[in-house]
Amino acid sequence: MVEAITGGAPSFSFEFFPPKTPAGDETLRATIRRIEALAPSFVSVTYGAGGSSRSRTVAVTRAVAAETTLRPVAHLTAVGHSVAELRSIVGQYADAGIRDILVLRGDMPGDPRGTWVPHPQGLRYAYELVELVRSLGHFSVGVAAFPEGRAHPSGRPADHDEEIRHFVAKCRAGADYAITQMFFDAEHYLRFRDRVVAAGCDTPIIPEIMPATDIRQIRRFAELSDAAFPEDLAHRLEAAHGDPGAGHRIGVDHATEMGLRLLDEGAPGLHYITLNRSSAATDIHRNILSARSADATAPLARHQ
Repeated sequence: MVEAITGGAPSFSFEFFPPKTPAGDETLRATIRRIEALAPSFVSVTYGAGGSSRSRTVAVTRAVAAETTLRPVAHLTAVGHSVAELRSIVGQYADAGIRDILVLRGDMPGDPRGTWVPHPQGLRYAYELVELVRSLGHFSVGVAAFPEGRAHPSGRPADHDEEIRHFVAKCRAGADYAITQMFFDAEHYLRFRDRVVAAGCDTPIIPEIMPATDIRQIRRFAELSDAAFPEDLAHRLEAAHGDPGAGHRIGVDHATEMGLRLLDEGAPGLHYITLNRSSAATDIHRNILSARSADATAPLARHQ
């Protein structure tokens, strides 16, 4: 099953989140229809902190499986759930024919940077959730990767060696592939991947692409995820503030350039964050397909 996600030609995939309102639901449905026409390798549906969107995540994922030709990857987080609840959620996915699950430890509700506290009857580490899903049937299992590490609640800097150890533990527990947290500089991904390989792990790591089209929104996301935001990109977006079209072009161009670099360096695919609106993500995707198609007939053109 995992070969369709990471095997052969680069995979291209899109991420949605479960909407909270009827209007949001209509927006997502329209976006899904546009994404379906692109025939992506898979799509994923995120899961709120502390299980806050559990029922909506399950409902959206099941609807994608039942009503479209898309391959849905369901997110599942350990935070806020007992083992019994986790088993039940996996069972609901299986009953809907969903056999692809992306497992994460998850952030604490209300404070993504807060000290992580396991459920009294739950799991402490993401690798334990990998093992649990593996024990419940034949699923492809993905995990998260954090190219820039994660800041400690105490404020101390990220420990990159520790991050590699945690990642390798998830892979050895049975993860088939990984999808990264957002980042805005290809070097962060490349350094992380090389460190993973040096640790003896060859699990495919798919980079996640966040279109940076609105400086205020992206700075907030970057702060929550501990992602460094390039100052030159920030300056360009600041200069374009008040001109959505210019911001869109800047963000799409930056992500396109980074995506092409990542694929040139051997990334197994790209996973686009849509924010439930397809415009920027699909523009990036089409740009990348067009550039790669041009490279196939003139392989040196883009590098001259």
